[in-house]
Amino acid sequence: MKKTYLFIALCCALSACGGTAPTTDQTISEIYNNAYAELDDENYKKASEEFIKAESNFPASIWAPDALIMAAYSQYMDGDFAGTLLTTDRFMRFHPGHKDVAYIMYLRGMTYYRQVSDVRREPGMSWYALNQFQQLVDRFPDSKYTANTKNKIIILKNYIAGKTMYSARHDMRKENWTSAINHLQFIISTAQ
Repeated sequence: MKKTYLFIALCCALSACGGTAPTTDQTISEIYNNAYAELDDENYKKASEEFIKAESNFPASIWAPDALIMAAYSQYMDGDFAGTLLTTDRFMRFHPGHKDVAYIMYLRGMTYYRQVSDVRREPGMSWYALNQFQQLVDRFPDSKYTANTKNKIIILKNYIAGKTMYSARHDMRKENWTSAINHLQFIISTAQ
């Protein structure tokens, strides 16, 4: 009797693992064209959903990498920075040798860059942006994004120096001289 119940439970568990492929009556070109129409109308959220649908329903298609790129761009334009980062991560994981990796790295850097706040706040996003832009310049020195990226690197280094100077001044007001000196030495060492 126990074996019968065990067998039934095992069959139920295994049948739940089967799953089915996503069904769609649309072809990838129809989904892709709908997504572009939404993008043209500046409906970025809907466009990103459609591009992701195209990639998810047709992951082996030659359009799948482009659908991810356009989904990330749409999310970026919509201000969905978390979504942009997730989509670009997915792209980098599944298409690391794609011809548009430099653009994806640039888009990731810009996603962090747009989240940089004023010097009185923590500079976490500026470090992420700086790291992403530096990786782009190191990996693709001849990319069409490199000149703009180098300008952003200078801006970010100045921002980080400003934040560090703000912290040093705060330490000096509190007469915390060791910390102030450390902050100032950091500025000097990174000002290259």
